[in-house]
Amino acid sequence: MSEQDGPGRERVLAWVERVAAFVSEEWGLAPISGRILGWLMVCDPPEQTASDIAGIIGASRASLTTNLHLLTSHRLIRRFRKTGERNVYYEIQDDAWAKIVRQKLAVFAAFDELAAEGLRLGWRDLARTARIRAARKSIAEALHQVEAGTE
Repeated sequence: MSEQDGPGRERVLAWVERVAAFVSEEWGLAPISGRILGWLMVCDPPEQTASDIAGIIGASRASLTTNLHLLTSHRLIRRFRKTGERNVYYEIQDDAWAKIVRQKLAVFAAFDELAAEGLRLGWRDLARTARIRAARKSIAEALHQVEAGTE
């Protein structure tokens, strides 16, 4: 990666580390999964072998294999071979981020249903359900903002 191609290697790897920290903190995945995703978002060429990825992010082969399998099973990256080659390549799926957003929205919708169930328990005192109603209101507002594209 030359300076002419954009930011220098150190800046790119620092950004990949920030992606790793985010994925770890916000999604509960191992930092290596975030490093893989971060690298596959910016690498050139967009398809990389496991060796290519391991070399750039400094991962052990075993840890890399486990996390590549995880990301592949969630369909965030895809695994493929080029015609006539033995190497296996990985690249980020075009719709990876749409899948993540849909998964997060589904989690909120599921929790909203759970909260609605809590409201149906037969409470006599509305004050006791204020926090449940507040949660449902916040979820509804957030989902509405996403649907309206105003987030």
